[in-house]
Amino acid sequence: MQAADIKPDPVPPNAWRRFLASDLWYQFRRSAVAQTSLFCVLIFMGCALFAPWVAPHNPFDLSTVELADAQLPPAWLEDGRAKFLLGTDDQGRDILSALIYGTRISLFVGAAAVALSMVLGVALGLLSGFVGGVVDAFIMRVCDVMLSFPAILIALLIDGVGRALFPHAHDALAFTVLILAIALTGWVKYARTVRGSTLVERHKEYVQAARVIGVPSWRIMWRHVLPNVTGPVLVLATIDIAAAVIIEATLSFLGVGVPPTSPSLGTLVRIGNDNLYSGMWWITVFPGAVLMVMALSVNLLGDWLRDALNPRLQ
Repeated sequence: MQAADIKPDPVPPNAWRRFLASDLWYQFRRSAVAQTSLFCVLIFMGCALFAPWVAPHNPFDLSTVELADAQLPPAWLEDGRAKFLLGTDDQGRDILSALIYGTRISLFVGAAAVALSMVLGVALGLLSGFVGGVVDAFIMRVCDVMLSFPAILIALLIDGVGRALFPHAHDALAFTVLILAIALTGWVKYARTVRGSTLVERHKEYVQAARVIGVPSWRIMWRHVLPNVTGPVLVLATIDIAAAVIIEATLSFLGVGVPPTSPSLGTLVRIGNDNLYSGMWWITVFPGAVLMVMALSVNLLGDWLRDALNPRLQ
């Protein structure tokens, strides 16, 4: 055989090319709902990440806020100004800028709470399903107790206890208490999901083979079982971000959420609700609409991802 007849080995495709050739990308291109939801989510994430550059004003800088600009309607209504596209609140803060900064706070709190609850739930669910016995029974009974109470009531209790222990806490500590309150109400679903998948995986051949060759149990859990049970967790986390944002908005609306100096979307709705009967509807309507679109977009994207990754629906 001549050297010219020898063909070089084909170059293996990289991760990006494999993704473009996958069924997930094919289904995404065929789903208008998924594309629209992802577009909305990216807009909210962009506003959250680049709020100081995207927002036309800094609504929380008291040196730029003037009481003479208070209670201005949106720009397209009578007495509206082009400087304030969506109007101002009772303190003269620009509603559009407040929405951008409020989206930033809501997404940060929601994402941090989901990440913490996912880490806690996955660890406890993996331990419960793999070890079994008394450990499994104890963790599952704690889950049953947590599920017997509404999540918002547990979050209110934890947040109230935290504020009672630290009445003069700094804003950073207040955010930490709020994130813990939301996370401790959401870890149960991750624990139960991972436990069910772990009960199936621990009896498979690769786990038995690892035990035969003397691999420690903790290494089998984290290096072998965990990668095979994270699929449903990622889908659940995507959907749970919307629920965390709603819980944060509810707590802020009730006055026990983020500090008043850093209002989120829930705080903006509460401020607008106090002035709703005065005719200033835009202070409530626009934050409520942003909160609704954000939660709906994340939920629709999570629902599509769950269906796309479900082999029974292929």
